[in-house]
Amino acid sequence: MYSKRYSKISYPPKDAHRIVILGTTGSGKTTLSRRLSQLLSVPTIELDAIRHGPNWVETPDDIFRERVAGSLSTEGWIVDGNYSLARDIIWPRATTLIWLDYSFPLVFWRLFWRTMTRGVMRKKLWNGNREDLWRHFLTKDSLFLWAFRTHWSRRESLAAALASPEYNPIEVLRFKSARETRHWLERIRSQL
Repeated sequence: MYSKRYSKISYPPKDAHRIVILGTTGSGKTTLSRRLSQLLSVPTIELDAIRHGPNWVETPDDIFRERVAGSLSTEGWIVDGNYSLARDIIWPRATTLIWLDYSFPLVFWRLFWRTMTRGVMRKKLWNGNREDLWRHFLTKDSLFLWAFRTHWSRRESLAAALASPEYNPIEVLRFKSARETRHWLERIRSQL
């Protein structure tokens, strides 16, 4: 069904310096990017931190793209995020793309616990922002609604984007379970 470019498991990435981690909201992109960053000694670029300024104000598109391009100026990096707005800047520079393509129940469960933990503990996120639980349970801006609305369409749009010939040089690792991702990460750890 999918192109042979989709590696089930690869040890270690062919070039562990320019990695993009994709997946729906709550799939574990940030957690994986931080673990890989520690293992491979390369910085993580969290796109949400660039997009969301203080008080959750979105960075204007042109400034966002400019900041993303500037953050990629180092030799190595791990980008965590799905912003199609900057895909044309990020993907052509990447050597490895990791797609956390997990089931909706798993993603929703992770998102729920992450949001609850952040909200109850009042954990400070990027740019001084904090999760507001009321927003996620009582407004149309809920991450839970966002995950429900975008989970399946994101899967389709990522598959379509990756089918584009311009991205053929990128090694694509598509993990369909957290176990598969953990196994891959353990193998990388053991080979370093």
